[in-house]
Amino acid sequence: MHDILAHTVSLMVVQAEAGPVVVRSHPARAEAAFDAIASAGRDAMVQLRRLLGVLKDDEVPPRAPQPTIGDLPALAGQVGGTGLDVAFVESGEPRPLAPDSAVAAYRITQEALTNIVKHSGADSADIRLTWEDDTLMIDITDNGAGGGRALPSGGNGLIGIRERAVACGGDATAGPRQDGPGFVVSVRLPLAAS
Repeated sequence: MHDILAHTVSLMVVQAEAGPVVVRSHPARAEAAFDAIASAGRDAMVQLRRLLGVLKDDEVPPRAPQPTIGDLPALAGQVGGTGLDVAFVESGEPRPLAPDSAVAAYRITQEALTNIVKHSGADSADIRLTWEDDTLMIDITDNGAGGGRALPSGGNGLIGIRERAVACGGDATAGPRQDGPGFVVSVRLPLAAS
């Protein structure tokens, strides 16, 4: 429930806070913020109805597949609607991931982007996938000032990122960038056995 709704609600809150700030100086940006709130709200309602349907004994709703690594470009676009410039870069030859790792890759990236939007003050972020011989490296970086603490911190987001990576046989680190301002979350996930 946290993964599905917290990300969407966090984006709505950030947009709701940003809208009034830019409504007079940048009306088009304010309009985009309010459009993003409406879109995220509709998505949250659909997800909430599905979750509540699962909890009912007498009704089982149709289940949509979990988002996976293939949905990361769409996630980057969705978060880009908040005013954060999100770049998605992939290098190496994509290979199969175990199903749990494919979902974890999406959820980890989603949580890292949520943290950027909520805490960093960044205006840009990068999602970089690097396919290596036996691992997938995921680096999510921003140019903001938020965080400053290495993994684990007092919040649950970075802890959840680490737990997801470890559950899939990988690992995760997070902390201030060494090459300039900002924060980086780095995740290593093993590729599926061939």
